[in-house]
Amino acid sequence: MIVTGGAGFIGSCLVSALKARGETVVVVDRLRDQGKWRNLARHPPDRLIAPDQLPGFLATMPPVRAIFHMGAISSTTARDGDHVWRTNVDLSETLLDWCADHGVPFFYASSAATYGGADRPELFSDAPELLPDLRPLNLYGWSKHVFDQHLLAREKAGRPMPPHWAGLKFFNVYGPNEYHKGGMISVVKVKYDEVMSGAPARLFRSDRPGLADGAQARDFIWVGDLIGIMLWLLEHPEVSGIFNCGTGAARSYLDLAHAVCDAAGVPRRVSFVDMPEALRGQYQSYTCADMSRLRAAGYDRPFTTLEDGIARYVHDYLSTPDPYL
Repeated sequence: MIVTGGAGFIGSCLVSALKARGETVVVVDRLRDQGKWRNLARHPPDRLIAPDQLPGFLATMPPVRAIFHMGAISSTTARDGDHVWRTNVDLSETLLDWCADHGVPFFYASSAATYGGADRPELFSDAPELLPDLRPLNLYGWSKHVFDQHLLAREKAGRPMPPHWAGLKFFNVYGPNEYHKGGMISVVKVKYDEVMSGAPARLFRSDRPGLADGAQARDFIWVGDLIGIMLWLLEHPEVSGIFNCGTGAARSYLDLAHAVCDAAGVPRRVSFVDMPEALRGQYQSYTCADMSRLRAAGYDRPFTTLEDGIARYVHDYLSTPDPYL
């Protein structure tokens, strides 16, 4: 197995699951000085390759069971369009080409950011025919949308495709091993740190007329459920396509803040602050994955509720001396 971005949040959780199954795993990533090595400490990869070494490694034509392409510029405030294109589009196309040429399954991270300003459940359909109508709000979401479109256009044109492939539109994922992500860390971890410091959980005031403060809602998914989807897809070669990866339930930020307080054993205290200028006009006030296509494909496992997921995150990881998976 090759996992790009395998030292990151979702990638390292996937590596843990693959190693637990006895798979040989090559991680493509840079550890740098952010403590990312701790994400892999309990399940080290069989080999660690820097991203610029990947073309040379693939040129040796190693036996590969599948490529999970989790590596990306994932900041919703990214501004360097050329860098984002090279990383999120060009590299993805290179790996897609290689998998098509060598008959290797290919799974890659897309994003709910592709849905842009969608604000109703019916607008979050992952039906391929609706893809051209999406209007992402930021560079990151646009780059993911571009590759989704390129891939489906390639399939429609009858060009070579991997024998098995899936694009995964990740919604709001939370869980262990995200601690290096800085400003992109999950709201769950940020609110936990706030309430444990004695402060109230701080939420953005609404920037939408008619939407109450704290009523902004997202589809929050426990990382273990996301890994379950990816492993299920790996085991079902008859299922290919672009699929939403959420729970199908939108929960408010106020619900989340209350769940964090409850799990941490502190009184429910919430305050509201103005949204940063950098996020205005790019902020999704609502997301909710339409999971009907993945369900129709045969995925029938239940999803962890927000309250249960946050309680697990707090009790099994955040409140322990070693919070890593």
